[in-house]
Formats: sequence, C-alpha cells, structure tokens
Amino acid sequence: MTNMSLIIIMFFIGNMIFVSKQKHLLIVLMSLEFIVLSIFFFFVLYLMMIDYNMYMLMVFLVFTVCEGALGLSILVSMIRTHGNDYFQSFNLI
Repeated sequence: MTNMSLIIIMFFIGNMIFVSKQKHLLIVLMSLEFIVLSIFFFFVLYLMMIDYNMYMLMVFLVFTVCEGALGLSILVSMIRTHGNDYFQSFNLI
C-alpha cells in the first residue's frame, strides 16, 4: 500500500504547484507533467492488480506526449511574441 500512498502524494503535490500562483509558464507545464506521471503510475499499479493488458498505457502515453508537445509549442510561441514566459506580460482577454 506504500506505492499507492506515494502516488497520491505525488498527485497532490503536483496539484498544489499547479494551483499556486506561479509566474512562469514552464513551471506550470512541469507540474502538469508531474500530475500525468503520477496518473501513469496509478494506471500501471491498477492494471497490474487486475491482471489486464497494458495496451491502455500506450494510448495514455500517446495522449501525454501530445499534451506535452502542445504545451511546449505554446511556450515557444509565447517566448517569441512576448520575449519571456511570464504570465503577467500578456493579457488573457
């Protein structure tokens, strides 16, 4: 049961970093990847526990890579247009 408690702690730490007021987009993207990593570990434990095929993990990893690529493209676009990755430097409206 220690693995499950470690996964829950990872998930809540990632959420706390994501919810806290960060001024850099890169830190927010890293916290999202940390949350996804904890969910991936949960899926690994759950699928091993029910003795199921690991095909669903491959689908999850594909969506995770797509999410990471989109986040990095937004980061690069923001740095090119505004010169930095601060949330304060652009208007959300």
